[in-house]
Amino acid sequence: MIVGALADAGSDRDLIAESLARLAPDASVSFEKTMRRGITATKFHVHVNAPQDRHRHLPDILNMIHAADLPAAVQSSAERVFRTLGEAEATVHGVAIENVHFHEVGALDSICDIVGACLALNFLGVTEIHCSPVNTGSGTVKTEHGVLPVPAPATALLLRDAPIYARGPAMELTTPTGAAIAATFAKSFGPMPPLRLKSIGYGAGDRDFKDHANVVRVLIGEHSGATETTTVSVIEANIDDASPQVIGYATEKLMAAGALDVTVAPVQMKKGRPGVTLQVIAAPEHRESLVALIFRETPTLGVRFHTAERRVQPRHWVETATSGGTVRIKVSPDGFAPEYDDARRAATASGLPLREILAEASRLYLNTTV
Repeated sequence: MIVGALADAGSDRDLIAESLARLAPDASVSFEKTMRRGITATKFHVHVNAPQDRHRHLPDILNMIHAADLPAAVQSSAERVFRTLGEAEATVHGVAIENVHFHEVGALDSICDIVGACLALNFLGVTEIHCSPVNTGSGTVKTEHGVLPVPAPATALLLRDAPIYARGPAMELTTPTGAAIAATFAKSFGPMPPLRLKSIGYGAGDRDFKDHANVVRVLIGEHSGATETTTVSVIEANIDDASPQVIGYATEKLMAAGALDVTVAPVQMKKGRPGVTLQVIAAPEHRESLVALIFRETPTLGVRFHTAERRVQPRHWVETATSGGTVRIKVSPDGFAPEYDDARRAATASGLPLREILAEASRLYLNTTV
């Protein structure tokens, strides 16, 4: 599915096929246009032309890769994927990585899948990869080791630090092969980074599910230059049974834990009780940890959240030397403001009123910009 999506996005299919023919002379590949739930996608096929040993050790696979006339960058990236996968399998089975016995992944079709993905990325000139949360599927899967829960042990280990979920049919939706590619190359898992979109590709899976399109989508683009989180999670809770001290402490903990902003607003709740609405703005990848913190630090029994977009102006810092010490000025294209915490420290250290420190810092900044 990954190779199909990258080919659909513009990677050279002929070069992929020619390169894989040098890697695996007993296999051939093809690309087919197909549909999955109304979406046009590319299906990548690997045809094995003779009976093959599906069981290979890591050194055998690496020898195949290095014996083929492939670009050095492709050889290196393919080796990284197989070593990542080998380390996970070694941990699961309690053996040395050199003794890992690849079963399904040792077959020619799986080897062509991994090396094909590395070829397709190389031909597109991709230098950075970001991955969405991963749908692992659910239920069980039949393997050489018997029936295993989904995600399979190696898949779960490969995605240990990534956001995962299960939605759709009760079957394996992310294999160890796909998990190894994502774990090896993804710079981050979560929301899409800001980019200028250049091309889109869809790679088709074998089955056509009833409720959702069985495709992998890739978006190819260039950095847009935006440096801020543009998609955020907004988390809210209405609370009417917590003291101001508890709410204040929770606010401090949320900010320290990575919240982008925390606000508390008074509200009138049911039965005439006064309360507050606690609202947290966060990067999507921090949502779950901040929700857990809210449950731990406040008496609320539930939270709600939604995704929102925001626009943020670029900012930089300018330091000013006030009578009480250094105070940074936060500068945007349309304004500036002294940093409160700096001004507060300067006021405390000097004994001067805070408002005088703020005014002095602003005056010093303006004098340097004239």
